Amino acid sequence: MTTSPSNPLYTSTFSSTPTDDPGAVLIDLMLGHIFSGALRTAVELGVADCLADGPLTPEDIAGRTGVHAPSLRRVLRLLASRGVFSEDEKGAFGLTPAAELLRADAPVSQHDGTLLLTNELFQRSVAGMPEAVRTGVPAFEAAYGMPLFDYLATQPELQKLFDRGMSSFSGPLDDIVTEAYEFPAEGTVIDVGGGRGGLLRAVLQHNPGLSGVLFDQEQTVREHILDVPELAGRWRIEPGDFFSKLPEGGDLYLLKNILHDWSDEDSVRILRGLREVMRPGGRLLVVEAVLPAGNEPHYGKAADIIMLSTLWGKERTEAEFAALLRESGFRVVRVVPTASWQSIVEAEVV
Repeated sequence: MTTSPSNPLYTSTFSSTPTDDPGAVLIDLMLGHIFSGALRTAVELGVADCLADGPLTPEDIAGRTGVHAPSLRRVLRLLASRGVFSEDEKGAFGLTPAAELLRADAPVSQHDGTLLLTNELFQRSVAGMPEAVRTGVPAFEAAYGMPLFDYLATQPELQKLFDRGMSSFSGPLDDIVTEAYEFPAEGTVIDVGGGRGGLLRAVLQHNPGLSGVLFDQEQTVREHILDVPELAGRWRIEPGDFFSKLPEGGDLYLLKNILHDWSDEDSVRILRGLREVMRPGGRLLVVEAVLPAGNEPHYGKAADIIMLSTLWGKERTEAEFAALLRESGFRVVRVVPTASWQSIVEAEVV
């Protein structure tokens, strides 16, 4: 899979339009919620899907979606100023590479991801960030009265959106992660908290001698994407909770985007549970953002603020990962960079 600087899913850093005006920098940050609101509006209305066959005027789009054309033009004009849609000399709007990703049927769609991250649950959580910083308690819990995952369990449709949205961010990285690491020729790979199985599917597709186990909560693995002809007979589903008994018999265990959801104490609980079931010589791959030092831009630093607002977890540096793993009975072997903003922390049983 090739990488594309225009798609932040494939890049390790991000940047905005360069400027020497400090006031402009601040105003750009202040207006962030305006851009995300416009983006959500376009996705909710299915604008990108309407433009799949070519540019249309706001009046044409309004005729298909039943909205107010002059208001729609204003929203699309703003998004076009950031490279999402483009307006031609006749006033028609068309798809750009970024807008293509908003189509629900795009091969690498960010339709569900946009609806998730612009959802009220994240907006309310971020609005409560000052209190989270004062108290250390996730703003989500102050707003909703319970932890995020407990709340999702009471909202089946939102849980489905959460799973789809997470997959839309994680899915494009699966091939990149798989290609960055030399997997063994044979053996069993167990993906702990593996969601719908995107990473496990990529690993098995790239390594025909491997078999795999997808382990996650029952309502999540029920929506798995492993049932493809070339993987027949090489995988199984095992529902469960990674704070309880974990699957045994793996030669290689995967933890992708799991530890960042949890505090250091809970992360150690998860890792010690893995340590108990792993064979001598077994390997663990922790796939997450590894935060760089200094002022270098990195998407993990933005993801860390999502963690601050919604959960007890955090994004971590290499030293912080090493400390967690050491306390849990592992040793870091190496950190493998990928062609994305995520890295692979390879660890072995001590």
